[in-house]
Amino acid sequence: MGILLGVMVGLAVLFLIVLLWIVGMYNTLVRRRVDCDNAWSQIDVQLRRRYDLVPNLVETVKGYAAHERGTLEAVIAARTRAVGAAGGGVAERAEAENFLTQAVGRLFALAESYPTLKADANFARLQEELSSTENKIGFARQHYNDCVGRYEESRQTFPTVIVAAAFNFAPREYFKDDAVRQSEAPKVSFS
Repeated sequence: MGILLGVMVGLAVLFLIVLLWIVGMYNTLVRRRVDCDNAWSQIDVQLRRRYDLVPNLVETVKGYAAHERGTLEAVIAARTRAVGAAGGGVAERAEAENFLTQAVGRLFALAESYPTLKADANFARLQEELSSTENKIGFARQHYNDCVGRYEESRQTFPTVIVAAAFNFAPREYFKDDAVRQSEAPKVSFS
């Protein structure tokens, strides 16, 4: 009777240890998923800031370069596309953001042709704000991708992969920046 009780207590302790181990793996996955969500929201904040700056920049350029309508319309269309992709997946959003980055780059290139525009204080301020925002977007993307990397590593390694599958922890996509390297954010030289 004493041996049977000892075996049962041993099995109960073993079961409790395994249960706590599973709970620990589950909690790690949840923390990493929340980190990904938080990192994504930081990207979203910076992208919304960019969306707010672009129309002001276009309006400033419009006053100086009214006959460059095609470039201005392309920037507005790219912004509209990026805003519309806000509810989409990571890959769709990254593609739309890449188009917007390219369009803004063309806008800054256009500004090079207008010395009075380059000298405009409002344009210079908006350009600086947008440049700062582009840098913040780059850092936010990097942080998000780092969070996704940690989450995916946890989700795919043994034995956590078993817990992840049992509790339906879905994979996360990286925010890929294929069309434009992040180090090539739009730059304007006023020299």
